[in-house]
Amino acid sequence: MDRFRIVTFNIAHARGLSPFQGLHGRRRFERNLRRIAHLLEELDPDLVALQEIDENSRWSGSFDHLDYLRVFANFPHAVFGLNNRHDGGYQLNYGNALLSRHPIASWENITFGTHKLGEKGFLFAEINVGGRLLPVVNLHLNSRSRLHRFRQIDRLMEYLNAKREHRRRYWISPPILCGDLNNPFNRPDATASLFRYFSLQGHYTLHPPGGVRTFPAPWPQRSLDFIFLPPVCQALNCQVVRCNLSDHRPVMVEFTLNQERRAGSTPAFPVAAASATWRSRAPMDLSAGG
Repeated sequence: MDRFRIVTFNIAHARGLSPFQGLHGRRRFERNLRRIAHLLEELDPDLVALQEIDENSRWSGSFDHLDYLRVFANFPHAVFGLNNRHDGGYQLNYGNALLSRHPIASWENITFGTHKLGEKGFLFAEINVGGRLLPVVNLHLNSRSRLHRFRQIDRLMEYLNAKREHRRRYWISPPILCGDLNNPFNRPDATASLFRYFSLQGHYTLHPPGGVRTFPAPWPQRSLDFIFLPPVCQALNCQVVRCNLSDHRPVMVEFTLNQERRAGSTPAFPVAAASATWRSRAPMDLSAGG
């Protein structure tokens, strides 16, 4: 594979630009999801990282949005990482997810806290690219508290340090990170701290560069959505996509993997590639707040 495209997109429960998803019926959400699927078909990514996507939520039509997108955007592989689960008379189930053209060899979802609603978390996956593993993190951070964001990235870094120790010999690259970080790069906040952490592993690049804004979608005022590329990924193109399908604009990066590293002696990984799946295992409690 010469080129790889990745998209990160907070789809805001498929409500479009409406201020609250509970105001609409199922047909409205299906129509919005088909529009998102059409956009993804146009962008033609290999991997899509989604935030604020619903599995079976009363406020957004009570159906599986990831499965719907998977079918209409024609992705063979998908995985759901639920960070919020509220059962009973008014079901609310949502979190992060991945759509992939390549098999998802392994994955794990980490929820930062224990509340049934309003929690954030990250979805870690190893993507089988030609028999080697590309590690990817889909992250959604707290929108209100800088302190909570710092606690959350501390948990993420602790997790990645442990994962790297046991799995990096199977990786063709250090982890790619993408998602809605809910803070810009140019402030003393979580995004800048995360970039310093990843830069200790080599020359990471941050996309979009130069403070390009992604939120709110009609007239962006803030940079909240990012993709971190490791040194072996050479970015060819970055695009903040103009659309009004959510309150966030999607970010797409096209890159190549360094051929010299890929041609090395990375051992084959000892796990079976997963077929298409779209259910999360139980969230892991890291009790860092929502």
